[in-house]
Amino acid sequence: MDDAELLRYCLAKPGAWQDEPWEGDIVAKVGDKIFAFLGDGSVGLKCGVNRAEADELVLVYPDDVAASAYIGRYGWNTVRLGGKVPADELCELVDLSYDAIVAKLPKSKRPEA
Repeated sequence: MDDAELLRYCLAKPGAWQDEPWEGDIVAKVGDKIFAFLGDGSVGLKCGVNRAEADELVLVYPDDVAASAYIGRYGWNTVRLGGKVPADELCELVDLSYDAIVAKLPKSKRPEA
């Protein structure tokens, strides 16, 4: 899966939209919250409620998954595209990140499925 395919997958989620809050940094949002940081050959995703939970994925794919800078302590990981993380598992991780962020939105801002 490449950057363009991943972006299309993210934007196909209900209520998802593309933003560029910092010049050159593309993110996928739902409501006003980011659920995916799309980078040059990588993606930042919410992979757990805390660092310990997110580290489970790092242990499985130590060469392709790392704690995200600055927000890693909140359960965010950076996943390298084209590595050992299979495309179907990457899609599942996007789904989980999206679901975690939607769950935190006020009910009035949640997209209709």
